[in-house]
Amino acid sequence: MKRPALLRPDAEAELLAAWAWYEDQRSGLGDEFVACVEAALAIAARAPNAYPVIVGEVRRALVRRFPYGIFYMLESETVVVLAVAHARREPGYWRARLGEG
Repeated sequence: MKRPALLRPDAEAELLAAWAWYEDQRSGLGDEFVACVEAALAIAARAPNAYPVIVGEVRRALVRRFPYGIFYMLESETVVVLAVAHARREPGYWRARLGEG
């Protein structure tokens, strides 16, 4: 069963910022980054338990080729993305988003 994915506003802003940064590095690289994020989200949508639990019910999908993790949880059969986070910057900052709804 494929579940819908919903990016919270902060996660969507992070995705767009990373896309812009990669596009500045090389034309088309931002699109490659987004494609890799979408591939990880597709796996999470089909099999949400495929990725390891990080804290509580939050799981992390690693993005292939790029140093990013997608932090998500399953809410009412929807994959809710809390953060699209760089793996080496401010670890755990996204935890403050757990109480947001």
